[in-house]
Amino acid sequence: SPSFGRRREAGEEEIEETPQEKKLRLAKQYLEELRQYGGSRVPIAGPLERGRQLAGVLPPMEKVVAQARILLSLQVQPPDPTSIRVLRGHQLPVTCLVVSPDDRFIYSASKDGTLIKCKWEVESGKRLCVVPGGKKGTEEQNMGHASHVLCMAISSDGKYLATGDRNKLIMIWDAATCKRLHIFTGHHDAVSGLSFRKGTHQLYSASHDRCVKVWDVAENAYVETLFGHQDVIMGLDSLSRECCVTAGGRDGTVRLWKIPEESQLVFCGHQGSIDCIQLINEEHMVSGADDGSVALWGLTKKKPLALARQAHGMQESQGLQQPYWISAVAPLRNSDLLATGSHSASVKLWKCGEGFRKLEHLCDIPLVGFVNSLTFSAVGDFLVAGIGQEHRLGRWWRIKEAKNSVCIIPLRRRPTAPSSEVPDGS
Repeated sequence: SPSFGRRREAGEEEIEETPQEKKLRLAKQYLEELRQYGGSRVPIAGPLERGRQLAGVLPPMEKVVAQARILLSLQVQPPDPTSIRVLRGHQLPVTCLVVSPDDRFIYSASKDGTLIKCKWEVESGKRLCVVPGGKKGTEEQNMGHASHVLCMAISSDGKYLATGDRNKLIMIWDAATCKRLHIFTGHHDAVSGLSFRKGTHQLYSASHDRCVKVWDVAENAYVETLFGHQDVIMGLDSLSRECCVTAGGRDGTVRLWKIPEESQLVFCGHQGSIDCIQLINEEHMVSGADDGSVALWGLTKKKPLALARQAHGMQESQGLQQPYWISAVAPLRNSDLLATGSHSASVKLWKCGEGFRKLEHLCDIPLVGFVNSLTFSAVGDFLVAGIGQEHRLGRWWRIKEAKNSVCIIPLRRRPTAPSSEVPDGS
C-alpha cells in the first residue's frame, strides 16, 4: 500500500539513527497510527514489535526490540474478588480457552466435547455460538468433537481456530462463524498442544504420541513431523519465529524446535512431569510441573534462570504432604507479568525480576477448582481462567464445590504511566 511504501522510505532516510532512536521512532509511529485509527485502548505490550513489522525493520533489530520490557507488574493492583465474572455453559470441566486477537471474544472447550464461541459483553456476557459434540466415530457427520477437547489455538489475524482432542483429531474452524472447515488426522494419540505461528497460518501440534507436527492451515496441508521427546508431550507454544517450544511430561525436558534447521535444544530443570509451557517473548519462556515448581528460562541457557518451588504451596494427599500441581501458566506477552494456576483455590500473579532471573509473588486471586487454562487479553486489562471440577487430563481429584466455568478477572491499574526497562548495552 502507499502508506507502507512511505514507511519504508522513512526508514531508509533515517538509516544513520541509533538503535535507541529507531526503537523510539517506531513506537511513536505505531501509537500515532492507533490514534488515527480511533482506537481507545492502547496496547500495553506489543507496540514496539508492531511498529517494527510496519516499518520493515531488518532482523538485527529483533534482539534490541526484545530487550524492551514493559514493567506491568508495577501497575497491577490485586483484583477485587467481587469483580470476577463467572460464565456458565459447559457441563463438564473447562479444559482450554483462547482470547481473540481483538479481545472481543473468548473461545472455550471442555470435556463434554462442546466448543463454545463467546463474545463477552461487560453487561451480559452473551454466548454467541455453541457447537455440540457427538458420539465417537461420528466426527465426519457431526460438527463437533466426540471426545474431550484438550487444547486450542487461534491465528494472529483471528481467522482460524484450531482444536485438538483426546481422539487424535485436530479440527479447523472459521473463528467468525464457528463453521468447521477441515479435520487434520495423523497423530497416533491425544492432541495435547496447539499453536499458530504469529503472523502466519502455520500450525504446530503436539501429542501424547511424543511427536510435533507442522501444518499449513490455509492450504489444508500436512508439512512435517518432528521427533525427540521420550514421553508424552503435555504442552506447546510459539511466537513469530519459525520454531516452537514443548513440555515433555515425565521425560523431564523442555525442548525448543528449530524448524528450518531441523534441530532441537533440550532444557532440564524440573523434578516432576512438565505439564505446561508458554513463551513470554522471543527470548524467554515459563513452564510449570506437577512437582509444584514454576521455571523461567532463557532460550540460550539449558538450566532455568529462576525456579519457584512449591509455587502454590502444599496439600495433604493420602496422608502425605505433596505440592500442588501447576496446571496452567500464562505470561502477558513482552511484559514481566505472569499468572499460574493449580487447584489450590487461587490463581497467582508473579513478577519476573532482575532480567528474568527472579520470580517474585505479587498476589493471589481466589478461584476454587482446577485452573486448566489461563490467558491474558492482548492489552492486559483482564485475565481469563478455564475452571473445572477435575484436571483437564484426568480424575485424580474432584473438587465438588468448583463450578465448571470461564472466569474473567479484571486487572486494575495503579494511576501510573507505563514504563519500559531497557537493559544496559541494548
